[in-house]
Amino acid sequence: MKIIIDTKILGLLIGGLLCSALAMAAGEDETAWSQVLKPKYFGNRPIEENTNLIELTAPYRAEDPALVPVSITAKIPQTAEKYIKTITLIIDNNPTPFAAAFHFTPDSGKADLALRLRFNTYTPIRAIAETNDGKLSMTKVDVKASGGCSAPIGADLDAAMARLGKMKFKLENDKISPHQPNLAQLLVSHPNITGMQMDQISRMIKPAHFVDSVKISFNGKPIMSAQTDIAVSADPNFRFYFVPDKAGELKAEIKDNLGKEFSYVQTVTP
Repeated sequence: MKIIIDTKILGLLIGGLLCSALAMAAGEDETAWSQVLKPKYFGNRPIEENTNLIELTAPYRAEDPALVPVSITAKIPQTAEKYIKTITLIIDNNPTPFAAAFHFTPDSGKADLALRLRFNTYTPIRAIAETNDGKLSMTKVDVKASGGCSAPIGADLDAAMARLGKMKFKLENDKISPHQPNLAQLLVSHPNITGMQMDQISRMIKPAHFVDSVKISFNGKPIMSAQTDIAVSADPNFRFYFVPDKAGELKAEIKDNLGKEFSYVQTVTP
């Protein structure tokens, strides 16, 4: 007996099954968020999901899962009356979902930031912003990536350890503009080992060794600080804004999970 299959009907059936599978996966992701991650990091505080406060940008399909560019753009300026106090990044399906929490002040000028993150599997990433009045707002995107947290350590780990803690700032312009937001970037030399990576020489899993605290100030005034975890890429770099009132010293202080502390100061002039 010959069975004739209508390819159009078959396509609709396959499409329906695919949509159902995607819907189930999305439901599981939201279940993990609502039942585990949100209570863990935010308790029972209400969180409004929208893009009115911040916009989150990340590639839908990452070229390198260990170096995924992620940026957050704030929709409001930083003023003494109203400002974004904290932005927390959660990567739902990473081994450690908490990626980082960044803290801002009115002297930040803008609560924009950019960095590179590791993604270990297909997952949503969420940015949750808290304003100084305590309200929470969330936006999320999906990223397709795999293996970023266990990607092999670079071949020359000894060289990486020799320059451990070295830092520098890069400014968008050679000189700063007073009384307005200036874009800057902090570059940190640190292998940021996740505890899941194999040394390509010894073939052994290396213990975790990563930056877990960042503080940036200008003339002693806090600009931005952060708690970070294993999702932040090797050789971390952070783009941020600051509003100087005059020439002065831009200072970075970092600490890693093994207790090593480093600092760097750069003089900038208007």
